Amino acid sequence: MIFKTDGVCSQEIHIDVADGIINEIKFVNGCNGSLKAIAELSKGKKAEEIINVVQGITCGRRTTSCPDQLATALKSFVPDKID
Repeated sequence: MIFKTDGVCSQEIHIDVADGIINEIKFVNGCNGSLKAIAELSKGKKAEEIINVVQGITCGRRTTSCPDQLATALKSFVPDKID
């Protein structure tokens, strides 16, 4: 899945999830080192678990962040998390 972000430095998040488990995440642009770390720490985890951790994180004065955008994208893999 390719998720187009909104309001953050990264432009896209490429996500591979199977049976609710994250296989791979790649951010296009953004804070390279931090986003690589988030992607690596998310591997093998349930999408719902990552949503619960990163949802609502903000960046500076923005009302969202790359991790928050990741949570939004991952919600499509966890239907009961759509709000």
